[in-house]
Amino acid sequence: MQKYLQKYLAEFIGTLIFVSVILVTGNPWAIGAALALVIWLTASISGGHMNPAVSLVMASSGKLSTADVIPYIIAQISGGLLALAIYKKWKI
Repeated sequence: MQKYLQKYLAEFIGTLIFVSVILVTGNPWAIGAALALVIWLTASISGGHMNPAVSLVMASSGKLSTADVIPYIIAQISGGLLALAIYKKWKI
């Protein structure tokens, strides 16, 4: 897979996992652990943002290319929406 697509896929999957844990457990400890895990797993690939607000701040500070902001946000929102759709479909 091309390097530029990997970072968007990492944000998508990381957000999917993170939002799934939020929806399924509602447990603050599990949510914190899930966030720490997805950040740790994706930090070297995409920076481990998992949140459009984080991506905007990183772009504002010059640590994320402005060309990556919209694709990151699309990947993050899409991951969150897929997590919600899975949760609603299967009531996990």
